Amino acid sequence: MAEEDVDFAVAAYRDDGRWHVVELHPMLAEDVAELSEALARFPSDVGVLGIVAVDDDFFVIMRRWGTEVRAMLSDVTAAEDWPLAAGIAELLDLDTDDDEPLAVGDVAILSDLGISGPDLRALCDDEDLYPEDILMDVAGRIGFAAQLEAVIG
Repeated sequence: MAEEDVDFAVAAYRDDGRWHVVELHPMLAEDVAELSEALARFPSDVGVLGIVAVDDDFFVIMRRWGTEVRAMLSDVTAAEDWPLAAGIAELLDLDTDDDEPLAVGDVAILSDLGISGPDLRALCDDEDLYPEDILMDVAGRIGFAAQLEAVIG
């Protein structure tokens, strides 16, 4: 995957009740293990969110809290073409033979932060929304939209 294919890669973490968003190197979108390791360095009282949007096509949310790693993929069909999506599918032991663009994995990954699994799935199912639109909506509901906007522009 080329660096320019990555729309953005960020870590979002809450420390002392405040959200912080830090840009990650786009090449972390090549490898799930490297993305997870990069998230481990940030402190957080709710787990660190790794948010990666790729080529206006799909996104990944990974949440790392200590050694626990949870993840979701906005479109299972992306696993056929993109290493990050394939890595998430492998991490979650998902069947990638599906022809339907379904959100898969832990869609309840943000439920304790205010976005239920069905709400996140509904956002992913909206064909009129790009990954960046969905992720800005998610960030707004959780409380770090301004910080995300400042990082991704």
